[in-house]
Amino acid sequence: MAVKDLIPEMIEYIEFNPEQELSLDTIADQFGYSKFHLNRLFAANVGVTIYKYIQLRRLSSAAEKLVTTNQPIIEIAYDTGYQSQQAFSIAFRQFYGYTPMEYRHMGVFTPLLKRFTTQHMMMAIPSYANISTSLAA
Repeated sequence: MAVKDLIPEMIEYIEFNPEQELSLDTIADQFGYSKFHLNRLFAANVGVTIYKYIQLRRLSSAAEKLVTTNQPIIEIAYDTGYQSQQAFSIAFRQFYGYTPMEYRHMGVFTPLLKRFTTQHMMMAIPSYANISTSLAA
């Protein structure tokens, strides 16, 4: 499978399985690649590792739910793949700088990482081409 097809399929898999226990091993098994090769390909094309992408997308999804719903924090934690409210709160505070409750009261949603699309990949190609052209000059 070509990288231009593989990366979007991996992202779709991650985006549509947020409640599953997603790990580098399970994703590598799903796509039939070694986890090291898959992680390098993903990071080179997306800009973050698979683990970091999953974590940031889950936290972004949780932040949006905190601001736009009255869903209990514990449910949001479970819905976004965390095993406990404590683990969720620690991760959330680490990245957002606020507890989930403080963030909810602020009422402003700011995603840590927007969903990566193939359009992002296409936009990245010209910027790399310009860099190599300017280095050759």
